[in-house]
Amino acid sequence: MSDNFGMKLAVVGAAVLWGTAGTAGLLVAGVDPISLAAARLVIGGLVLAVAVGPAVRSLPRPALLLPAAVAVAAYQLCFFAAVSRTGVAVGTVVAIGSGPVFTGLLSWALDRVPPTRRWAGATAVAIAGCAVLTGGGGEARLDGILLALLGGLLYAFYAVTAARVIGTGASSDAVMGAMFGGAAVVMLPVLLWTGTAWLAEPRGLLTALYLGCATTALAYILYGRGLRTTPVATAATLALAEPAVAALLGVVVLGERLTLISAAGLVLLGASLVVVALPERWSSRPGRAAAIESSA
Repeated sequence: MSDNFGMKLAVVGAAVLWGTAGTAGLLVAGVDPISLAAARLVIGGLVLAVAVGPAVRSLPRPALLLPAAVAVAAYQLCFFAAVSRTGVAVGTVVAIGSGPVFTGLLSWALDRVPPTRRWAGATAVAIAGCAVLTGGGGEARLDGILLALLGGLLYAFYAVTAARVIGTGASSDAVMGAMFGGAAVVMLPVLLWTGTAWLAEPRGLLTALYLGCATTALAYILYGRGLRTTPVATAATLALAEPAVAALLGVVVLGERLTLISAAGLVLLGASLVVVALPERWSSRPGRAAAIESSA
């Protein structure tokens, strides 16, 4: 049980690193956000692929992760396209908030493991907290919302794919290396198309290296290791710690003010994550489903 809790903490650790990305990105003013995201993915994917290179070669059928690698890259594009159309607040809430829901449904459909009532309730509260925390700015355009939902579905697809491959006994590091190494290849033309001149500046290069090495490579190593024992639906909900960390950094580092409503959202989000992270006594039918859910 303690090992399972430790793996959940690894997922939260990954979310904490993801939450620092927005603040770090503000260090380079005037850079196209898509170019910044592409550089992050290219650098992080290459670092992951090189770091776990021998392990990747040991994967029995690495080509199975190719669709997931494309999904990783496509998620970035969908997210920024959604934000450009419907605003940061709405785009973020829909994309990040729908991720755990799609993950739970996809995991249920593929593995026949229904989500627990506790997970469903805590996830609903976490999404509500995320919505309150982020605020209501932006225009709820249908095209932007659909793109954000597609982003949430793509996230669910690559997370569930990674979890299923790891569940066969494959190295989590190798799975993440193959998936994000492939995504780096896909995003390289996007980086070249959006421009790389900003990487010649020391601040731009250091920011890109931090985003790639810490918020991508290290974060997904932690996330993959968490998936060894944490059900992927639970991991997706725990990853909602990301907007909470981003909000706290905004207050502490950027001097932003946290309104009473936003603070309430932060409390809701934090409480729901604690509920999801704590071990759950679960007894039902024997077999693989019970084994997976008992670690939720």
